[in-house]
Amino acid sequence: MLENPRSPRVRAVAKLTKRSAREETGLFLLEGPQAARELLAHRAETLVELFATPTAMERHTDVRDAAAAAGVEIEFTTEAVLDAMADTVTPQGIVGVARQAPTSARDVFASAPRLVAVCEEVRDPGNLGTIIRAADAAGADAVVLTGRTVDPYNPKVVRATTGSLFHLPVAVGVELAVVVDLARGAGLQVVAADVGGSDFLAARPLLGRPTAWVFGNEARGLDDEALALVDRSLRLPIYGSAESLNLATAASVCLYETAFAQRAPV
Repeated sequence: MLENPRSPRVRAVAKLTKRSAREETGLFLLEGPQAARELLAHRAETLVELFATPTAMERHTDVRDAAAAAGVEIEFTTEAVLDAMADTVTPQGIVGVARQAPTSARDVFASAPRLVAVCEEVRDPGNLGTIIRAADAAGADAVVLTGRTVDPYNPKVVRATTGSLFHLPVAVGVELAVVVDLARGAGLQVVAADVGGSDFLAARPLLGRPTAWVFGNEARGLDDEALALVDRSLRLPIYGSAESLNLATAASVCLYETAFAQRAPV
């Protein structure tokens, strides 16, 4: 059992809360039974280490059984060690270390996708995690993150995805212009969500086509250069008195509306 919160091994895990350590090692941190459960179910081959308190393993026997089935040995720790490793204030007794497994944007569009979410300069980890989760729920084929978007392996992003990070391909580090070219080459229309765009309701019939949605920065949206790249931009209507919609909420609506249109009876 690991008992020393200051041991080199514990400190190496804790460093993965920092982007520099993640970039140097190619690893990332995941916390809690839900993340461990989903990783073991969908990407078990990427799991490097799994740490847990004995109490957590008694409570989450399905995680213990899934780890055993995957041939993963659980390293037991004290509560103090888990606290030192984790990014959260109140960890849930399970911490894992896994290898990052991003895909390439070229592979995303080579697979004939029908729905892709593209994030251009999305900076808030909670927003990005929620967009990845919404894309997964809406049946999107992939999420593509431009070079100016927050790291998808940031612990806050990982938590906000509630396991969806391990369900669908996520491409990183590509420029928006390249994404647009790849999307068009694969037969997708490229649509931006923008407050200055055309009326969303009037364009709904177009959403049955293969579509790549582009979502911009929380505060500034998409700049003129980005908007010039896309085929069209659409705005969601505000029927009440709200000043605007949260980015992740707006993205969820756009993705689901497209999923509905693509699945509508012919």
